[in-house]
Amino acid sequence: MRVNIDEEACVGAGQCVLAAAEVFDQRDEDGVVVLLQEEPPAELGEAVREAAVLCPAMAIHVQD
Repeated sequence: MRVNIDEEACVGAGQCVLAAAEVFDQRDEDGVVVLLQEEPPAELGEAVREAAVLCPAMAIHVQD
C-alpha cells in the first residue's frame, strides 16, 4: 500500500488523524495533513482506507 496526499486540497478537517493517527498528523499552524508513513504496514490498511473515504476534500489517495 502506498499513500499520497494533496496538501493543496486539504481543508484541515482532521478526519484522517482520527481514523489513522499512526499514518496522518496535522501541521500546527494551519491544520493541513502531514503524512507520517508513505507506505504503512498492512495492518493499518483498513484505517488508511477509512481516512481516505472520510476526507471531505478527497485529498488522500491510496494505491495497493
